[in-house]
Parts: sequence; structure tokens; C-alpha cells
Amino acid sequence: MQFIIFILAYPIIWLISILPFRILYCFSDIVYVLVYHIIKYRRKTVRQNIAKALPHLSEKERLVIEKKSYHHLCDMFLEMMKTMTISQREMDKRFVFTNLELYQELEKEGKSIAVMIAHYATYEWVISMNKHIQFEGFAIYKKVNNKYFDKLVKDIRSKFKATLITTKETIPTIERNIRNNHHGVYGFASDQSPQVHKAFHWTKFMGIETPVHTGAEMLAKRFDMNVIFLRVKKVKRGFYEATFELMFDNPKEVPNYQISDEFLKRVEKQILEAPEYYLWTHKRWKHKKI
Repeated sequence: MQFIIFILAYPIIWLISILPFRILYCFSDIVYVLVYHIIKYRRKTVRQNIAKALPHLSEKERLVIEKKSYHHLCDMFLEMMKTMTISQREMDKRFVFTNLELYQELEKEGKSIAVMIAHYATYEWVISMNKHIQFEGFAIYKKVNNKYFDKLVKDIRSKFKATLITTKETIPTIERNIRNNHHGVYGFASDQSPQVHKAFHWTKFMGIETPVHTGAEMLAKRFDMNVIFLRVKKVKRGFYEATFELMFDNPKEVPNYQISDEFLKRVEKQILEAPEYYLWTHKRWKHKKI
């Protein structure tokens, strides 16, 4: 059954991926109507999240953000498909790193690097950084249940030299790299909700007491990795800028949970600047601290 679903879906994905961007975004506008107005995909969750996170805004202002967020979500979903056939030249034009020199200076220190990013603007096109760096890039991801789509995701990202590893593979991969004196850069998207029984730390995020993923911090401290934040900004439709920000170069000396708290502060700043580009469909505040 998995193979049949893949065979049926693959030609559609490929056809979408070869569309010129102008037509791609026209199609995205149609998908928006379907997703937001007809299917109403997770609309209740999005509305509740925005109301909790941005209570200072009026209901009308929050509704504007809600609709814009769905427009962006549809764009990003189709941009993910576009990655399948996009050229390096086109990617470099549309996803620009503003200060690669900061990252490159950290590579010279001879320490592996933990890059913390948010589900904001686009996190998919961050893989393009692997064409600009010397260290091997590892993206930690959630495995796709359909093994054929999982392989497709890996193949797409490998064209930009990104190596995908699951959460369970992360520690063994880092340990193996250390044994082989092989430096890596590891990407962590740590702003969504962990399983509550695995939450070691709670903090205020958007003014709400929230459980926090602390895996990136624990690994950075354990393996003495420089920690940087990658701030992604949507310049206009289909164009993004990414800026590296050094967070900590001495993680072992940083008090526990300060790295995770600082990361969420930076994510919060992004959200407040342009909330329509955040991924509101995730049930971020579903847990309450007892």
C-alpha cells in the first residue's frame, strides 16, 4: 500500500516541482482556498495558538495573521516540493546567507557546531547552507512513516549535501564522528512541544508556561559544541535571508537550561516581528504544568 500511494503521488509532486515560481504561487493561492476555507486544516488549533500567544491583539488583527499564516504555509509546502528540482543557482538567489563569515570563523576553532532554528519563515531551505561550509551538515528529522517518501526526502536533501539523521541516531552519529575526528554541524529545530513525560524543563514562551525540548542544549554541553542561532527572515514571497547569531561558545560553562531559554527568547522575538510566518498548526501549548 505504501508503494502504491508513493507511485500515485510522485508524478504530481514532480510536476509541481518543475512549475515556474510564478505559476507555483498561483497554484498556492488555489491550495490556500482548499486548505483554509474548505478543509479548514487545523484551523481551530491555529486560532487558539494565536489567541494564546498574542492576546494583546484584537480578534480582527489575529484573524489577519491567521489567514496570512495559511497563505505562507501553502507557499512553504509547495516550496518543499520545488526543492526536488530547483537548481543551486536559483536556491542561492532565493535563500541568502547574510553573514557566512561568522559561521566560517567558528569552523576554524575545530569544534563541532549546533545550529538552533525555529519553525519560522522557511526551515526547509536551510539545507542549502551545506554547499557553503566545510563541515558535514546533519539535519535531525522525524522519519516519514512511508519508507518510499522517507527515501525521497533524503534524496532531495542529499543533493545539497545534507545528511538526515533521526533523533535516535543523533548521539551515536556524534560519538562516531568524534572518534573519527570528524567535525559536524547539527541542525536542531527545538521550538515545538516535546512529549510531556520527557520534558525536563519548563519556561515562559510567548508568556505561557511551556515544556521545552532540551536535547540540543544537552548535546552541545556534552560534546562541547559551539551554539549558534539561525534567524531566517522572509523578505518577500519566495525569498529569504538567513543570519547566523553566536549564542554560546562555552556551553559547558553555561548554567543548565540557559541555552534553551535563550533560544526561545530569540524565536519569540521573530514571532513578534512577523507572526504570520510562524508554524501555528502545531499544538505547542497543549500541556499544562502540574
